[in-house]
Amino acid sequence: MRHGRISICTSPTVLALALGLWGITREHSMWRDEAATWQAAHRPLAEIGHMVGQVDIVHGLYYAVMHGVFAVFGDSLVTLRLPSVLATAAACGLTALVGARLSSRRVGVGAGLALAVVPAVQEHAQEGRPYGLVLAFVVLATWLLVGALERPHSRQWAGYATAVLIAALLNWFSLLAVVSHGMTMVYVRPGRTRLVRWVLAASGAVAVALPVILASRAQASQVSWIHPLGWSTVLGVLITVTIAALCARLPLARVSDSVREEVPHARVNLATVALPLCAVPQVGLALISLVKPLYITRYVLFAYVGLALLIGALLATIAARLRAHARVLLPAAVALALLALLPIELRLRTVESRVDDVLNAAATVGQVRDSADGVLYIPAARRDTALVSPREFTGLRDLALAQGPVESGTLKGIEAEPHDIERAMLATRRIVLVTDPELRQAGTARDRAKQRVLDEHFVRRSDSIERGRRVSLYERREPGRPTTMAVHLDGAPAASV
Repeated sequence: MRHGRISICTSPTVLALALGLWGITREHSMWRDEAATWQAAHRPLAEIGHMVGQVDIVHGLYYAVMHGVFAVFGDSLVTLRLPSVLATAAACGLTALVGARLSSRRVGVGAGLALAVVPAVQEHAQEGRPYGLVLAFVVLATWLLVGALERPHSRQWAGYATAVLIAALLNWFSLLAVVSHGMTMVYVRPGRTRLVRWVLAASGAVAVALPVILASRAQASQVSWIHPLGWSTVLGVLITVTIAALCARLPLARVSDSVREEVPHARVNLATVALPLCAVPQVGLALISLVKPLYITRYVLFAYVGLALLIGALLATIAARLRAHARVLLPAAVALALLALLPIELRLRTVESRVDDVLNAAATVGQVRDSADGVLYIPAARRDTALVSPREFTGLRDLALAQGPVESGTLKGIEAEPHDIERAMLATRRIVLVTDPELRQAGTARDRAKQRVLDEHFVRRSDSIERGRRVSLYERREPGRPTTMAVHLDGAPAASV
């Protein structure tokens, strides 16, 4: 039996692993969210605990895990992303096992391969963030739930509760998967004993995770940047759920002999497990976002497991209709999918696939630091540039910083009052500014003070806009000195100042 399981999950696991390792360093780049992981994981566990009391409590467990990973294996871009790669590979293998248990071996293998190919899954398999791990534990919980419906031993339910809890502590939006499991239980009607045990397991996991959920409400400003639902998002959800619903009507998605033998009156099958898992998290978060914008694909990445399971049924059905052998059809289907998605896959492994590149911005600062005295960040969150690559900022004084990130238990530190920042700037001859490509209206009094002093008392001498960040060198304006043309670091002229 164990050998059969290994053979079922081998090809999906290997494919996901290969796709995850392909271009894992992303042209030696790191974007801002990964920079948060890098900073937090380098802190002692006590300091991580201090920090999550004020910011990023939803990622506290993940930061602690990455702290251990860095301590054992050292810090590098590969180490930063490898846990996500391994977790995603495990998720694809487990998806294959779920499909095989609920339908057939052919359906399971197809489902695991389909999950590995999904572009969003490939993207988050290569990020130093917790979403790959959340994906793995949600699939594990689903597999354990199906197993508990077959043979309701106490260890199955305990394992289910543990998997749900870990997923929730990595990101509590994963509890939307528990809601989908609840819909499965309502439809399946597995009997009072199994239903009570599921309720106890699920509610126990939620109860333990509840303090983190409640504490995260005080940090809700961290997701204030999320935009309201757009039509593209709504259309994407509708298309995904529609495809899943159509596939759920296939005969291979509605038959499950193994479970029916153990639970004669139950109606559990691939469709009853996969369709809610695909639809409930996406539709649920979309509806919540009508009140408070929260919809981000990575928060419900695990919904693609439901879609992949149903696509597995579709592939198996096509193979049966064409009378093709699965060993021929599945590799051909995967090859065609990878080829069709090749432009997307290539882009995902480049710098341009993410919002910015912290490492490149730090290297740019390193080129001009010898001609400057201090450094400023607008907004203050761009201080991650220095926190990830402190060597590039050697000799530069942080003109706005009053208390460092570690001491303050934050990710960006605490800045001084506007008048203190102004005084420090006016005592400096040359300043490096790290900001976003587009200079928008400053959002805080501190940032407005920085921008005002730069505009009134400084001249921009060089300007580099690259990979989502802007690094400018400002020089103190001398009375009577004519205005000059700022020059990019690559030699190209910038706007007149």
